[in-house]
Amino acid sequence: MSESASDVSIRKLVKRFGATTAVDAINLEVPRGAFVTFLGPSGCGKTTTLRMIGGFEHPDSGQILIQGEDMGNRPAHRRDTSMVFQNYALFPHMSVADNIGFGLRERKRPKAEIRQRVQEMLELVELPSHGDRKPRQLSGGQQQRVALARSLVIEPTVLLLDEPLGALDLKLRKQMQIELKRIQQQVGITFIYVTHDQEEALTMSDRIVVMNHGRVEQEGTAEEIFEQPRTRFVANFMGAENILDATVADRDGATTRLRLGSDREVTVPAALPDGTRNAAVVIRPEKVRLDTEGGWHGRILERVYKGSTMSYLIGLDDGTRITAEVAHDDPAHRHVAGDEVMLGCRPEDLVVIPDDGEGG
Repeated sequence: MSESASDVSIRKLVKRFGATTAVDAINLEVPRGAFVTFLGPSGCGKTTTLRMIGGFEHPDSGQILIQGEDMGNRPAHRRDTSMVFQNYALFPHMSVADNIGFGLRERKRPKAEIRQRVQEMLELVELPSHGDRKPRQLSGGQQQRVALARSLVIEPTVLLLDEPLGALDLKLRKQMQIELKRIQQQVGITFIYVTHDQEEALTMSDRIVVMNHGRVEQEGTAEEIFEQPRTRFVANFMGAENILDATVADRDGATTRLRLGSDREVTVPAALPDGTRNAAVVIRPEKVRLDTEGGWHGRILERVYKGSTMSYLIGLDDGTRITAEVAHDDPAHRHVAGDEVMLGCRPEDLVVIPDDGEGG
C-alpha cells in the first residue's frame, strides 16, 4: 500500500443513473484523521458519492483511492471502510454485544479478543452495562451508539456515515453531534459524514464539502464555508439572509467599487476577476449596523424576538429588504414597526461573490 497524506482521494468521479448525472467529474482529497462532511440538498450527489467510496455503487468513470490504493470495482466487503446507516440496521434477535462483535466474528477473530474489543466499544459509546440487552430495549440514541460501535470495532481506515442522526429528535440529535465528534477525536479514524443540515455540518466538521447538482461548489473549513461563501448557491444554502445584486462601477488594484441599486455605492477590499461586471454582495444580519450616520435610509417592517437577539426586517427606499440582528437588550436599538432607521456596515464585513448566474 502506497503512502498518502489523504485517506481518500477522488479523481474525476462520475456516476450516472440513466440520463441523470448524479456525480459530475468531482475531485476531492480527504485528509487522514479528519471529520469531513458532504453537505447539500436532496439530489446533490452526496449520498451517491459516499456509497461509491464504500463500494455500494460503482462509478461510470474516475477513481477512488483509499490510502493510495485504487479501489476499482472492489466490493464493499473488500474495502477498508465501514458504514453507519440512518436506520441503524441492527440485528433484532442479537444482543447489543453480539451486534457489536458481528464483524469480528465474520473475520474469525479469537473469542477472547472479541469480548475485549466489544467491551472497549461499549465503554467508548458510554453503554458499558448494556451488552446483554436487545436493540428493542434501547432508545433511538442508544441504538445509534450501538450501530456506531459495530462499525468502529473492525477498525476501518474510513468510517462512512449516511445521515445517521436523521431519525432522532432535535434535542437528542444535538447531543449526538457532540458525542460523534468526541468519539471521532478519540479513535482518530477518518469520518466522512453526509447531511443536508447546515448546523450539523458546522458543529462537527473539520472540513465541509458543499455539493450541488453533482458537483463540488466549495470545500473548506466550517468557518470558511460560513463566513466566506464563494458562490451564490453556497451563500443561500448556508442561510445568508441578505444577498444583494451589484454591478462593478470601478476597480483599483485590491479594491472594487460596487453599485447596489440606483443610488448606493460601496468600496470593498476585494479584487474581482478581470471582466467581472456583476456580483452578489452578502451581508450577515449580525454585521448590519443600525442608526449609522450617512447610511442607507430604511423603515422597520417587522421585528422578531429571538431570545438574546432582536431581528429586524428593514425595507430600503428602493424596495430592497435587509435583515439586521442586534442584541435585544441594547437600548440604543429598540425599534418598532414603522420606525425610520439608517443602516450600514463595514466594507470588510461584506462578502463579494462574482455573479455565478444562479438565483439560489
